[in-house]
Amino acid sequence: MSRAEAEITTLDEAARAGWLSYVGGMTQDQIAAELGVSRQRVQRLVSRALAEGLIRVRLDHRMGSCLRLEAELARRFRLPECRVAPSLGASGDPARAIAGVAAELFERMLTRPEPLVIAVGTGRALRGMADELQPQLCVRHRIVSLIGNIAPDGSASFFDVLMRIADKLQAPHYPMAVPVISDSAEERAAFHRLRPVQAVVALARQADATFVGVGQMGNDAPLHKDGFITAAELAEVQGQGAVGEVAGNIFDASGRYIDSGISARMGGVRIAPAREEPIIGIAAGPTKVQAIRAALAGRIINGLVTDEATAQALLD
Repeated sequence: MSRAEAEITTLDEAARAGWLSYVGGMTQDQIAAELGVSRQRVQRLVSRALAEGLIRVRLDHRMGSCLRLEAELARRFRLPECRVAPSLGASGDPARAIAGVAAELFERMLTRPEPLVIAVGTGRALRGMADELQPQLCVRHRIVSLIGNIAPDGSASFFDVLMRIADKLQAPHYPMAVPVISDSAEERAAFHRLRPVQAVVALARQADATFVGVGQMGNDAPLHKDGFITAAELAEVQGQGAVGEVAGNIFDASGRYIDSGISARMGGVRIAPAREEPIIGIAAGPTKVQAIRAALAGRIINGLVTDEATAQALLD
């Protein structure tokens, strides 16, 4: 058996163990007897099934502590949409904790009978949401990207989620076929003079609902870590008070956009503050708190999906 065949066999075994555990409700001893393996191997297989995303678990119960945090966040920040997921603890991944809850909210939007235009940003949290979406045929809605999908080296942006969502929904979709950030404002303007790009920008600006990640602007800023801006450029906008970004557009602690050389080169669409349509921020984790609070204060987002720890930090 080749290495590739052995890997497929192991994944099949992990998927079956995960299925028996989470769907069949079997104990590890029962699974071990069913598969003819040791209990220790069952533990490893079930863990791998979860880690590889072969089995997805959604919590079908609104916990009281989460409901209380949702109500307080909605009151404090005037949010028509707010969801709080149980935290995974200090060692858990906050983006993973909120992925299923965000997917449920996105799927609820898809049940509306009227055709919608749904705009999406990018990032790890949104990619997690996209991976949790249930496959379905959803041709009446259109999905459009808010941000460019070309990295500085010409490759596809790794955390672009539009294609993942479109693949799950079999929905008409409209990528922003421009660099995430151009080399100059003039180059960015040249891209935006192209008729297909103008059509996508116009569609994004009329979105009926929007789902975005919220990026921090500390030294671990995604824009810098992913190679879109240099350390010097990051330091420059930090000096201007940058604390967060949504779809590549950087803002300060009061939620006001910062106009800089970076913003003039960003290829996507800037979300206008105080829009009435749902603008849902999908973000969690201690490094995100200041950015989320600022985005809420400036009404860049008017809805939120986060976890318990982040919700409590926002309220403290």
